[in-house]
Amino acid sequence: MNSVKTIAMAMCITLPAFAHAGESVVKWQDFKDYRDVRASSQGKASYHKQIATQFEKHFSKLAEQLPKGYKLNLEITDIDLAGDVRYGGMDEIRVVKPIYFPRIKLNYSLSDNKGSVVSEEDDVELKDMGFMDKIKMGRDEPFFYEKRLITEWFGEQILASID
Repeated sequence: MNSVKTIAMAMCITLPAFAHAGESVVKWQDFKDYRDVRASSQGKASYHKQIATQFEKHFSKLAEQLPKGYKLNLEITDIDLAGDVRYGGMDEIRVVKPIYFPRIKLNYSLSDNKGSVVSEEDDVELKDMGFMDKIKMGRDEPFFYEKRLITEWFGEQILASID
């Protein structure tokens, strides 16, 4: 009986993934041009790669909610990560305070399964000035505040534009 429950649970989890199969494509500019993507405890190149990887995975995860064949094209034009890098003795550390809120600027277009543009906008500015006033649920993951900001925007702007 346990194996039947396991199989049923697995089907409940995997079937919704096949019902929605949108995708996202993220285009980056030179990280030197972004407002604040300073590494605190690792090399610049590896930190920038970590940012790109984390954000791309997050956008990809969100795009799974889109209908099959939909495509979200994004161009990240500016990033200002939550916090600010300061010297803390021998090392630099990222100090997160309410005055250093996360900001992301981007351009996007959302295309349906026929390639027609459903929604697009340039110079979208996402910011969360009250990011520390919200309840932080879940595990402590990299770029939590920025991902939450993106998730809120995705729900309000992208999912709302789909009929």
